[in-house]
Amino acid sequence: MPTDDTPIASATAETVLWSGHTSQWVHFWYYLFCVVIAVGIAVAATVFGLATAGVGALGYAALIIPVLMWLIRWWVTKCTAYELTSQRLRIRTGILNKKVDELELFRVKDYSMEQPFLLRLVGLGNLTMVTSDATTPTVSIRAISGVEAVREKLRNAVQAERDRRRVRELDVDGNSESLS
Repeated sequence: MPTDDTPIASATAETVLWSGHTSQWVHFWYYLFCVVIAVGIAVAATVFGLATAGVGALGYAALIIPVLMWLIRWWVTKCTAYELTSQRLRIRTGILNKKVDELELFRVKDYSMEQPFLLRLVGLGNLTMVTSDATTPTVSIRAISGVEAVREKLRNAVQAERDRRRVRELDVDGNSESLS
């Protein structure tokens, strides 16, 4: 008589195929804006300081604003991690409050890769997936390195997981449905 702790024969070990983060290059224009603001504050504080015999030096304290803007955006991006396994895609987000969102790979209906010019210059690209998942119908992984290899790993893992679960997508009048 089998017990509850006996493994299922068709279960396979889940392995990590890829893990990574969004590159900070995705925020290039935002970071440039922060630099422009910081330079503007520094110039204004210097000019005002010279005109008022040193009182404008307090204006340099305003430099904390663009520095904090930069650090917060950097930290939020760094605290978003992606992990592609043989069975699902995990997205971990959050600085103080952590959130883990999981997408079962057999639910991926379509995926596309794009490499905008500026990202291509630094060897990065975006991967977008259309899914049949109710909570996340579209998943985007932005500015990752080796995007072509990740797309190929995703493609192979989606097909393997569909075969393992014996699930196929069926298009009916433009709507996709999963069949078991």
